[in-house]
Amino acid sequence: MLSPSQSEKELNPVEPILNAVLVREQLKRLLAHALFTNSKRYPVLLAYVVEQTLLGNASELKERTIGVEAFGRQPDYDVNIDPVVRMTAAEVRKRLVQYYYNPEHAGQLVVEMPVGSYVPIFRDPVTAPNVTAVEEHGEAPHPEPVQPHSAENVLPRFNAGYWTWIAIGLAFAAAIGFAVGRGRVRLPVPPSNIDRFWEPMSSSSSKVTYCLGETVNPGDQAQPAITNNGLNLSDVISLARSIAPLVSHNASFRVVAASDTEFAQLREGPVVLIGAFNNPWTMRITQELPFGFEYDDNHVRKIVDRQSAGKKLWKLEWQVPNQKLSRDYAVVARIHDSVTGEPVIILAGILQNGTEAAGELVSNPAYLDEMLKKAPPNWDKMNLEAVIETQVIEGHAGPPTAIGVRTW
Repeated sequence: MLSPSQSEKELNPVEPILNAVLVREQLKRLLAHALFTNSKRYPVLLAYVVEQTLLGNASELKERTIGVEAFGRQPDYDVNIDPVVRMTAAEVRKRLVQYYYNPEHAGQLVVEMPVGSYVPIFRDPVTAPNVTAVEEHGEAPHPEPVQPHSAENVLPRFNAGYWTWIAIGLAFAAAIGFAVGRGRVRLPVPPSNIDRFWEPMSSSSSKVTYCLGETVNPGDQAQPAITNNGLNLSDVISLARSIAPLVSHNASFRVVAASDTEFAQLREGPVVLIGAFNNPWTMRITQELPFGFEYDDNHVRKIVDRQSAGKKLWKLEWQVPNQKLSRDYAVVARIHDSVTGEPVIILAGILQNGTEAAGELVSNPAYLDEMLKKAPPNWDKMNLEAVIETQVIEGHAGPPTAIGVRTW
């Protein structure tokens, strides 16, 4: 069996950025299909393992980690007594095979989850084997091994001086490593901005509540696809991205729909609100913030800057009115809410593309670091709110860009 790192390198030959776009596009098709919309577990597991693989975390996709991160189990839970990950993964594998067996899906990028692994494999439909061959067993086909490069193609020519300096460097590194291991040298590692941003959630002894938005108008063409449980698929994807920072600190969490969330639950611990106009709790908590969501006189959705002269605002930009979106906006907030008395993180777009962009920003170090350049050095001791812009190309959110940041 190939290791996760081998799978990622050998089976995904497409350029990383293009590959991620294609895979996320296919993920949306899968999550919107009836094979996955009749359960809360199937889309969460599939979205989680795909997103973590795209983020380079394939090696972390183990049964216990998925149980903790994706299903909110305690870090020490017994995987034999509670086989939720194995059972859900088995169903996801079967449903992926059933999906690609349908001739209507011929030509689509193939997403597989090999038996014995939770790391998904992405295949070009041209090179993917016929899934009918594995229908009987419900197992994803294993790839042909890729021959490694020969040593003479990858090793530099022998040079005595070159290898002498390499040996000195390795010896020096080994000496430092030995000293660190013996406690003689301690090299402090400052927390990353990702760690600092999520610290109110990850350090809490209380369970973190993820409150997801729901559909507000099924007939609205601007609304994202929804599951039978009423959850927006874009919110599920943002959930899968944003729970990863909590795991290394063994933080526990629960996932609830906005309609099932009571005020008392929001006072029990930290809260992550996903979605804006489809999440009434986001609308309530952002009423008094510098950046917030409102409707104009024509009932058009917008984000407003309440502290700017003339009340600056951002609205959706369309290529084809109400049908083909070209630009969406979102709010990312990290505050201590005075009403609930708890830390709150908000990831909310005007529409689904903005919400996805907000989720990507707070889980991708490069995008988050760029946003925080606009904030003071001690931003992690303050309330922080930002407006995020994303271009929408063929219905998919592009890279998120912070166009306004406020701290107080």
